[in-house]
Amino acid sequence: MALKLVSAFSLPGLPQRQPEVGHLIRHLRQLTGHTQEQFAGVLGVSFSTLNRWENGHMQPSPLALKQVNSVLVELAQISDPRLQAARQALLAKYMTVNQPGNGYFEGRHHREQA
Repeated sequence: MALKLVSAFSLPGLPQRQPEVGHLIRHLRQLTGHTQEQFAGVLGVSFSTLNRWENGHMQPSPLALKQVNSVLVELAQISDPRLQAARQALLAKYMTVNQPGNGYFEGRHHREQA
């Protein structure tokens, strides 16, 4: 199943929700068991960039969100039931189905303000 993360700044007229995106990234990093430095390497960014995202000081670019998406997709391939339950809880907390049956997800805050 493909996942789609949409950043707030890519939709006209919507405010940026930096803390929400940062929390998603922090929880995903913790779920994978990486340090900030390790997870920054996975995403192809610097430690300081990842730290700014997690602390809500900076919004990830669309390219960076694609990398986050890749990590979510990779997690779906792991058969550990505890990891899958944690992944599902993360998706339920930060994502909602954009349209039933299409397999794509969009940040919950977009749906609430649309």
